[in-house]
Amino acid sequence: MPGFVDEAQLHVKAGDGGAGAVAMRREAHVDKGGPDGGDGGRGGNVWLVATTNQSSLLPFRDHPHRGAEHGGHGGGKKKHGARGHDLEVPVPVGTRARRADGTLLADLANPGDRWLAGEGGRGGRGNASFLANNRRAPTFAEQGEKGHEEWYDLELALVADVALVGYPNVGKSTLISRISAAKPKIADYPFTTLEPHLGVVRSDDETNYTVADIPGLVEGAAEGKGLGHQFLRHITRARALVILVELDPVTGVPPAEQHRVLVDELRRYQPDLLDRPRLVVGSKADMVAPDDLPDTVAPEAFDRAGPGEEPATAAEAGFRPDLVISAVTGQGIPALVGRLATLVTAARTAEPEADGTIVIHRPLPEGFTVERVGEHEFAVLGKVAERAVALNDVTTDEAADYVQGRLRRLGVDRALAKAGARDGDTVHIAELSFTWYRDQPEFTGQPTSRRRRR
Repeated sequence: MPGFVDEAQLHVKAGDGGAGAVAMRREAHVDKGGPDGGDGGRGGNVWLVATTNQSSLLPFRDHPHRGAEHGGHGGGKKKHGARGHDLEVPVPVGTRARRADGTLLADLANPGDRWLAGEGGRGGRGNASFLANNRRAPTFAEQGEKGHEEWYDLELALVADVALVGYPNVGKSTLISRISAAKPKIADYPFTTLEPHLGVVRSDDETNYTVADIPGLVEGAAEGKGLGHQFLRHITRARALVILVELDPVTGVPPAEQHRVLVDELRRYQPDLLDRPRLVVGSKADMVAPDDLPDTVAPEAFDRAGPGEEPATAAEAGFRPDLVISAVTGQGIPALVGRLATLVTAARTAEPEADGTIVIHRPLPEGFTVERVGEHEFAVLGKVAERAVALNDVTTDEAADYVQGRLRRLGVDRALAKAGARDGDTVHIAELSFTWYRDQPEFTGQPTSRRRRR
């Protein structure tokens, strides 16, 4: 995988909603035509879409910004603005999106999965929408709502049927190059593989499965040692595991100790990994004298281990792999390919069919909240309150009366009083600031300001 990148950042900017128009009907022979300003169009959404046409997060490494189209502004004669086009951002299958604090938001594990990463802003209403019996010629309209904007951390966990797990330089890359068309870098020194590789294995005319060559793990990988977290992440989606143990270890770590450490690292990183079918395979059999090769588990014991059980290879009598192979000479390779096909087929059959739904991990905010931001300052947070003040001009008595009535109906006055606001305190809602009074607010920070008290 040249240029493979499994971690990147993504900046999403959904489209802003278009502004509503302020217009009056002006036609010959039409007396007092009234307001006819159209609404603004909604901004476009930004969607992440899982696709098999991409295998890496490389496109986001140097170009992380993605933005949708803004909505069009409204016009006279009740012409509504055009809706902004949605933007679909293709990502590899297996991509996860997190907030900067690590909160998981979405997991796109299946082809075609879609997640709304940025919601477009709602278009503002034109002055025709504010026509009422006591407001015959409204001279104000709503501004468009800002589209959602946020940075996300993307991470890719490869989706493979089988993951090869082992110490550095135990022969994982040689094995995957032998059983598939993958061509990873192979050398006689540790940490040759610094990024995962995928290979497709054809067992027979009907059974194909993918195998992932995971970079070598070391003791302490579950705590992040040796980039352990980055490598272990690619194991989490595998249907079956192959624990590859070097029979003639260059590092001097005995095969039984390699097996113990690897199983322990998997358990500490994600305990349910040990519930998955796995084979323990001794590699580099060509480097060991035939009389020194360990005994293998009897084939009839192959299917004995189930979820939650220890497989037969964990016998207390000593290290007994399921298979002994040599990727150089081909010894044991056909048997390994056949056994993995059996494991993968059984795992696929047991899995429920994907229904294409995505669980949204981000709760949608509702209502509004009041926060004290200073000794005599309060902020009202929430889209419903921000929409109430998002007018193109709040300096007129007509617009100010509308805003006051809207906030009062929403319960903002009661919430401010409950939060401890007193007459004369400053209240901020979005870009609007005003001096609050229990009876009526006085809007400030505008070209003209007013205060009316009953």
